[in-house]
Amino acid sequence: MNSIEIILLNFSETRRRSIKLWEGIPNEYLNWKPDKKAFSIIEMIRHTLEAEHLFHIIIKKRGDLGNYESPWKNLEYSDLKNELNIAEKYRENFINMIKVLNKSDLDNIRIERKEVGQSKKLGDYLNRIVYHESVHTGQMLSYLRTLGIKRPQIWD
Repeated sequence: MNSIEIILLNFSETRRRSIKLWEGIPNEYLNWKPDKKAFSIIEMIRHTLEAEHLFHIIIKKRGDLGNYESPWKNLEYSDLKNELNIAEKYRENFINMIKVLNKSDLDNIRIERKEVGQSKKLGDYLNRIVYHESVHTGQMLSYLRTLGIKRPQIWD
């Protein structure tokens, strides 16, 4: 496997496990959150999906978001299927962008996020993106533990 294939596998496996987890959450718990300041379950799912699109825009613009407006901005929360359907085309575009990269791109393209004091190689940045989703998967597992809900086996 080359570095691009490994990155794609990491994104694919992380999303597969996220979806397996999300599908195991009963709909009646989608609006639950551990405290007033936390994401609800459905908000965290959307945040995870939406953030990937945001990161894609950051990569395309090499760090400058400009006047970014989220495609999710005025959409009501509903259920997992709807959230995944909304995100599907953005996910496909993001994965297709990664597929056309080469090893040189991973080392030589820099993402400059001046507003947060961040300057990263593209390969590093892509790994940080998938880590973001992994962190939220861990949070969601904690939510389910708190609720006493059986947690899907994502470590297959």
